[in-house]
Amino acid sequence: MFGATGVNCDADAHALADTAAAAPAACSGTIYLTFDTGSQSQAELIAGMLHKHDVKATFFLANEKTVRGDWSLDPSWAPFWKARVAEGHAFGSHTFDHVYFQRDLPDGRIVVKPQFGAHGGKPETWTRQQYCDEIRRVDARFTELTGRHIDPYFRTPGGHTSPNILKAVASCGYKHVGWAPAGFSGDETSSSQFSNAVLLKRALDNLKAGDIFMAHMGIWSRKDPWAPADLEPLLVGLKQKGFCFATLHAHPDYQLETTKPQ
Repeated sequence: MFGATGVNCDADAHALADTAAAAPAACSGTIYLTFDTGSQSQAELIAGMLHKHDVKATFFLANEKTVRGDWSLDPSWAPFWKARVAEGHAFGSHTFDHVYFQRDLPDGRIVVKPQFGAHGGKPETWTRQQYCDEIRRVDARFTELTGRHIDPYFRTPGGHTSPNILKAVASCGYKHVGWAPAGFSGDETSSSQFSNAVLLKRALDNLKAGDIFMAHMGIWSRKDPWAPADLEPLLVGLKQKGFCFATLHAHPDYQLETTKPQ
C-alpha cells in the first residue's frame, strides 16, 4: 500500500518491525557478578568470557597460591590485572593472606587463621586495626601492580562476618559484600554431588533482579570445574531472560560517592 506521497507504507511498517525485533529489549533487572580469587585455574577463561559477552564484574582479591606455582598478586599477574582494569571491572579486598574468621572476643579483638603467608594455618588474635591493615595490604599491592586503587569493597573468605569484623571494616572505610542465596555458584561443592548442570539450572531458575552472584577463579578441590561448563551458558541464559550485568559501582548499597545521583 502506498501513501499520498507515493511512499510504500507496508514496506516502512515491515522495516520498523524488523528494527524493533533486532533492538535489544530493556533490562528487566541487573545481576552483579563477583569473582573471588582462588587457584586461578579459570582466570583467563573467566576474563575471556566476560570480554566476549561485554559483561563487567567485581573481583575480590587475595594473594592465593595458583596453579602456575606463583601467587595471585605476584608481579607475574600484573598484566592480567592491568587488563581487567582497562576493561572497566571493579575490585575489592578478600584479605591478603586469605584470612579465615574464627571467633570474636569480648574486648573487640578477632581470632583469625590465615590460610597463606608467614602465619598460614596458625590461629592469631588481631585488633580491629590489624584487621584493617590486612584488608589494606591488598590495596597497596594492587596499586603497585596496576597503578589503580581497589574499590572500598571487602569480602571475608568463606563469607563469614561478625560484629567485630564489621566494625573493623567500617572503621577503615570498606563495606562488606556478601551474595544472594541464589547467587552461590556452588563451585566449592563436590562435583559428584552437585553437577555443573544442576548448579546452572539452580542459578538460572532462581536469580532475580538485584542479586549478587559469587564464584571463584578456580577451586583446587572440585574435580569438574564450574566455569568452563557453566559461565557462558549462565551469561547467555540470564541475558535471554532480560537481565543486564554491572559492577558493584551500580548497586544501590555499594555505589561510590562519585557515582551516586545528585
